[in-house]
Amino acid sequence: MAAAAQLGNLEEEATCSICLEYFRDPVMIFDCGHNFCRSCITQSWEGRDEKSPCPQCRKISTGKNVRPNRQLGNIVEILKQLHLPPVRPPEQNLCEKHEEKLRLFCAEDQRMICLVCRESKEHKTHSASPVEEASEEYKVNLQEWLRCLTKEEEYMLESKVKDEEQYKTMRNKLRIEKTKIESEFGKLQQLLKENEQALHRRLKEMEEKLTLAETANITKLSNQITYLNALIKEIEKKCEAPAWELLKDVRNTLSRCNNLKIQSLEAVKSYKVLVTLDPDTANPQLLLSEGLRCVTRMDSAQHLQDTPKRFTNYNYCVLGSEGFTSGRHYWEVQLLQEGEQWAVGVAAESVNRKPVIRYYTYYPEQTVWAVEGRNGQYMALTSPQTPLSPLEKPLKLGVYLDYEGGRLSLYSVDSIEHLYTYPQARFTERLFPYFSLYKGAVLRLV
Repeated sequence: MAAAAQLGNLEEEATCSICLEYFRDPVMIFDCGHNFCRSCITQSWEGRDEKSPCPQCRKISTGKNVRPNRQLGNIVEILKQLHLPPVRPPEQNLCEKHEEKLRLFCAEDQRMICLVCRESKEHKTHSASPVEEASEEYKVNLQEWLRCLTKEEEYMLESKVKDEEQYKTMRNKLRIEKTKIESEFGKLQQLLKENEQALHRRLKEMEEKLTLAETANITKLSNQITYLNALIKEIEKKCEAPAWELLKDVRNTLSRCNNLKIQSLEAVKSYKVLVTLDPDTANPQLLLSEGLRCVTRMDSAQHLQDTPKRFTNYNYCVLGSEGFTSGRHYWEVQLLQEGEQWAVGVAAESVNRKPVIRYYTYYPEQTVWAVEGRNGQYMALTSPQTPLSPLEKPLKLGVYLDYEGGRLSLYSVDSIEHLYTYPQARFTERLFPYFSLYKGAVLRLV
């Protein structure tokens, strides 16, 4: 059986991939080394210019450069003398039209094609890639969609599971403490009976308070999830309805959506972290306070050593001391003086710190995600910029970063207003709190 398999492999190597017969006057393409019948390759290249592709690997051959392969021709003649018909191993995924293996994927028609199809008028001008490469690209795309779709579901459930685990841990601790007290008072018997009863009453009260708190919190989260699902269905129904029905009571629907934004700000505050400023990154015209929690833009520059980490030239920026590569984090910034211009958000560790163009502007393409205020106008630093219309002047900003979720949200804390959330991003490096100040601006971390 092994010998038969080897013979089959030999016959396959002696078969032309265009006509699927034994080679007739075999020639080798000089640039890639693949072999074809002279008549088959001549017909395949007919009508083309001097630069023609190999039918098997698509590599361009300059000058249609081929040479005879006499050794391969001799092998074919020996096989013919054995009176063995050319073997074509059964294959799956064959082209229905040409019975060739489907090796390519046509991007325009979104289907697999064979090498002969690739040369046809139908696909000749289309973009095609090997099936394996196309499969990997679409697999990555589908996996990204799966991650985004499941992330929304995980958001609300995560808080509920977290609280349930905390209450479960606390309840276990109470159970252990109760058992310990019972054991100790069992040894002291009647002498400590009254104290035992008093402590039992205290533990019971604590357990009742714990149960009440647990029930209230879990019920609240469950109600919020139910409310959110109902609101989503209502909005989906309105979007499919006629114009008059969509506008009917739309003010009430938008008001309930706005209430959810207020709840989301209270939820993210639980991830608050302590942020301090990194003096090694500060532009020489930025003065940091002694506690590294306040920054002021000065008219003149300080004499500071220029290092790769430091922002220079017209880039009046400073980063936070600690960066983040995972988790959720929230911090607040007080605008003591707005000045001419300011920006607050996050920046990647690879952000360009030494641009030489005046009024250099950062966008996500330059690895900065932020909200900017300029002469009473507010905008998200997207590309192009997204104008914002806050209800009140945002003098206290809340910044919420969800690294795994690919989200950065900014809030106006005083008015409990959501300002902007950057669309889903895939963070791949360390992110730092980012602050930019122009003339007259003073910021403080709170």
